[in-house]
Amino acid sequence: MQKKALVIIDIQNDITKNYKDIIDNINNAVDWAVNHNIPVIYIRHENLSAGTRTLKPGTFGAELASDLKIVSKNVFTKYKSNALSSEEFAAFIGANEICDFYIAGADAAVCVKSTCYNLLKANYNVTVLSDCITSWDKKNIPEMIQYYESKGSKIISSSDLPGVSAFD
Repeated sequence: MQKKALVIIDIQNDITKNYKDIIDNINNAVDWAVNHNIPVIYIRHENLSAGTRTLKPGTFGAELASDLKIVSKNVFTKYKSNALSSEEFAAFIGANEICDFYIAGADAAVCVKSTCYNLLKANYNVTVLSDCITSWDKKNIPEMIQYYESKGSKIISSSDLPGVSAFD
C-alpha cells in the first residue's frame, strides 16, 4: 500500500488574500487526514530577498495562519516556490516512504503549481483538492486546475476524499 500525506502549502499570515474562502475546506481535509492516520504536512515560505517585505523569517507574516488547524509538528520551510526544494521536506517524505500527495494551499499559480509539477516530475502521485486551493487572482484557478490535470495530477473536491463520508 502506498503511503499518503496531506500537504498544505503557504497558508500563512502574509498570504491571507482569498484563503478565508477555503480555510474550512482545508481544515475538513485535515480532519480527514487525522481520521485516516495520514500525515499532515505544513509548508511555509520564507522570503530571503532583501527588497521584499512579506514572509520574512521570524515575522508574524511568515507564521502559519491562526485559523489553520495544526495537528502535527511536520512543518517545513522553503525558500523557493517548489516545496521539494526544502531538504527537510524531501528527507521526511523519503524516510516515511510517502508516494501519494493530497495538495491544498496558496498560491495556485505559483507555489502549488511548482510543487505539483515537481512532485509529478519525481514520479509521485498528486491529487489536488480543487476546493482547497486559492490564488492572488482567483480567475487563475480554472486555468491552474487544467494545468495540473494536463501534467498528470488528479483533481478532486475535498468532499470526494476516500472514505470522507465515513465521518460526515
